[in-house]
Amino acid sequence: MPPPLVAIVGVPNVGKSTLFNRLVGRRRAIVTDEPGVTRDRLYGEVPTAAVPFRLVDTGGMNPAGNAHLARDIERQAGRALAEATAVLFVVDARAGPTAADREVVAMLRRTSLPVILVANKIDAPGLEPLLGELHELGLGDPVSVSAEHGLGIDDLLAAVERALLDAGATLGAEEGSGEEEAATPPVRIAIVGRPNVGKSSIVNRLLGKERALVSEMPGTTRDSVDTLLEGEGGRFLLIDTAGLRRRGKARAVADSLSEIHARKSIERADVVVLVLDAGDGFVAQDAHIAGYARESWKPLVVAVNKWDRVERREEAAKAWEADLRVRLRFVAGVPVAFVSALSGQRVPRLLSLVNAVHRQGGVRVPTPALNRWLREIATAERAAPARGRSVRLFYAAQTGVHPPRFLLFCNDARYVHFSLRRHLEGSLRERFGFGSAPIHLRFRSRREGKHE
Repeated sequence: MPPPLVAIVGVPNVGKSTLFNRLVGRRRAIVTDEPGVTRDRLYGEVPTAAVPFRLVDTGGMNPAGNAHLARDIERQAGRALAEATAVLFVVDARAGPTAADREVVAMLRRTSLPVILVANKIDAPGLEPLLGELHELGLGDPVSVSAEHGLGIDDLLAAVERALLDAGATLGAEEGSGEEEAATPPVRIAIVGRPNVGKSSIVNRLLGKERALVSEMPGTTRDSVDTLLEGEGGRFLLIDTAGLRRRGKARAVADSLSEIHARKSIERADVVVLVLDAGDGFVAQDAHIAGYARESWKPLVVAVNKWDRVERREEAAKAWEADLRVRLRFVAGVPVAFVSALSGQRVPRLLSLVNAVHRQGGVRVPTPALNRWLREIATAERAAPARGRSVRLFYAAQTGVHPPRFLLFCNDARYVHFSLRRHLEGSLRERFGFGSAPIHLRFRSRREGKHE
């Protein structure tokens, strides 16, 4: 089951998108005055909490504003609430409760969802008395935060975790077998890349060569259609996306929409297939798109398309692989397939690579084996020359899969060096077979209870 969804709602300019960015912690929500963008919902994952959850950011609700735009925004917010397990209602604590806030509260009361009142812009102790005024909204004690400065975020995460647990969310259960296994949802594959690299041609080739059952389903964005593919390799949901253009090659709003839709597709996916053009080489925009996958903690497969046009292919393949190791060094061991959508050459191999990286992301390590590994690492670290302030590793637990998530307890998380984090990730991959799956490490100070 996917993680539960938490919707962020509120009137304009209260800091919803800033809070979204702070909680997601990996990228910025795109903001523009164009109605086509501000009406859209933006999704992100918060895998660092004890109960991992997703966030959806909605446009500011302003009943007194443009009537048509207000209806569109309320409709988008309503869709977000229909999917949500809990709600973060954000208000500007400095402005106090407004008439628009009360109208949003009235709408929220028509749902059965737990609502957490978030008092934003509390960035100084002298502002705490302002919280008293917010009780008149009838939503209980507000959680005070400063989204811009990161204050109160731990308290907010704790409140969200309590609400999700009360609503029946869990840390996840082991997958069943037998009849339950047959009902396992398809592996969702986002096919992404620049325009004219052959994304749709690859999708069509996969469907034409592999399909046993195909059905069309409308996607969640205006320019994508999800296609269900069932064959001997398993069940897949192919998400074809519009090409991402380089900045400056299209209008700013079109670029923003394209970026939003590509990120949505990536966030919905289990695996991302980045399609490159063998004739163009690897360009900066390709790395930009790969970065979206990394920011969303999605495993990546690279498909170098139009390989039928390449001469001296063996030498070219070696050169491509060497270049990709440098250009995609932020993605460990990304698998590469040299394909031709035109001829069908090696296109079916993409599904095998997708299955492999998806399995790697679902590996669960027994706690005893995990802590035996950590003791070996800790012993080696103590024997190594000191690098700044010493960090002692105590014990670890795996808190989730897709991506694999680990919580490591140490003496002081503030002094965890990036080189230690990188060493731990590499050792985990080699020891337990995580392959190229992104690994999320979270460190917590055993005594202080702080983490990063």
